Amino acid sequence: MKNTAQEQVKEHYQRLRRLSCEALWSQEVALFDAASPAQRIRLVSVVRAVGVVFLETGTPAQWEMARKWLRALLGDPEEKVRRYAMVALSKLGAGEVEERQLLNLVGKAAGERESRFLVQTLERIGGSETLKAGEAAHGELSQVVQKVRANVARREGSGEISFEQSLRSIARVSVGLECRAGLESVLAQELEEQRDLKNKFQVERMSAGKLLLRPNEAFTLKELYALRCFSGVTFTLGELPPLPKAGATPDAESLAGLISSKLSLNVLQSFTIGPIRYRVEFASRKATPAVVRELTERVFAKAPVLLNDPRAALWEVVIRETAAAVTVELRPRLRPDPRFDYRQGDVPAASHPPLAAALARIAQVGKGGGERIWDPFCGSGLELAECVLLGGVEAVFGTDLSDEAVRVAEANVAAVSGGRRGEVRAERDFVACDFRSALRREELQDLTLIITNPPLGKRVPVADLRHMVQGLFEAAQRLLRPGGRLVFVNPLDLRPFGGGLRLESSRSVDLGFSHFQLEKYVKEAGVRGSLPPRASKTAEFRSGARFPNR
Repeated sequence: MKNTAQEQVKEHYQRLRRLSCEALWSQEVALFDAASPAQRIRLVSVVRAVGVVFLETGTPAQWEMARKWLRALLGDPEEKVRRYAMVALSKLGAGEVEERQLLNLVGKAAGERESRFLVQTLERIGGSETLKAGEAAHGELSQVVQKVRANVARREGSGEISFEQSLRSIARVSVGLECRAGLESVLAQELEEQRDLKNKFQVERMSAGKLLLRPNEAFTLKELYALRCFSGVTFTLGELPPLPKAGATPDAESLAGLISSKLSLNVLQSFTIGPIRYRVEFASRKATPAVVRELTERVFAKAPVLLNDPRAALWEVVIRETAAAVTVELRPRLRPDPRFDYRQGDVPAASHPPLAAALARIAQVGKGGGERIWDPFCGSGLELAECVLLGGVEAVFGTDLSDEAVRVAEANVAAVSGGRRGEVRAERDFVACDFRSALRREELQDLTLIITNPPLGKRVPVADLRHMVQGLFEAAQRLLRPGGRLVFVNPLDLRPFGGGLRLESSRSVDLGFSHFQLEKYVKEAGVRGSLPPRASKTAEFRSGARFPNR
């Protein structure tokens, strides 16, 4: 069976996508330029490919060469070629020259489709000239004002979330702290221990994966982000009645009313410096562009200070649909999270930073002094870093099978135990090896804490999880001093054999792909662990510059 014309066009484009910029330009663009008008329609995929291939692999000089060619195509007699040129220009970061040329085409489009593509292209690449024309227009260009204002703000670097500004009014404000389900009580305890912050909030409700707080007085985001065990902050704007049936179109006017409300503007204007750019996230569905566009246009009509910017928003409007209600929330978009700015690198399957902070808090690090801590599966070292930040840490040790993980972990812990955070110093040593190989090392004797989020067999395959967990229990029995703690995520319903470790707490925690037990054991007094046979030299800790901050 022969391919249809549409399939042939698709295959042609896929072939072009595999070419280099040089080959695409010298071969395919040359053929396109020499073709007749009818042939150009069949070869129009060349225009699309130039926009993508040059963006991904081209140099600035090649981008300018391509833009010049595409500008010429805006005057092509074929409407389809002009449309493809518009789309390609929007990908290559068109500037003032392209903007003026596109503005000259307004009102001259061959039909509704070309007019729509022209407006969409100006939305993406438009600047001050487009904004001026849009604000003065009452026709098609009036639609671009919101997006172009967001474009201009983004290009100028205008707008940022403020950590220092206080909330203007606490009336009707409800703050949600999101965490992994199972860690709510840990987060509540952290809030309780922050005396200054505790007085500013009262816990109104605790549900799975969330604490709902009611402020007693004005606060800043800096104060709120003193807490480390939450993963996200939300501000509830309100609820609407549930949809009549699953998949029904939500009421854009009612949603826009909440997003543009006095409560919303209070939060957004209090915590934003400069233009307020937001994006819409439907948590329960994949909303169509038409639904999002209608909603954001209604919001803009009600509150022109709110600019929809899906590419680089400062805030996220989260719309959740349940059988009980449709809830609308605001969430600040902080990338990267400033609480964990010590992170110099990461490794696959590493701990989630707030989870690492929760593990350190469950271990009650910082309650005393002289902590000697080992993470047998250190990954990127976040558990150790969070322990050091809590204070009272004398030394930290990390082992991992991965050389890269050890390198990243040492850099992350170094960032909090010296240098930028010189107030919290700790000896440290890291080595790439199986954790069992390190048990005879003198540095690992008389530990006060073993803390770890071990591989759980999902993202990092483990040949024998049972053997791994048993080995961890044995290491804790041998290396912990009396009263020392073992805190870890246990992937199995397995308890230590032979006594010596007392289970003090256990909680089921949602790690995203499954629930596991987060357990804390305490080494009983009067119990001694026997050491394993002498480890081979190849398994020993590396020699060299050990404890660089001693």
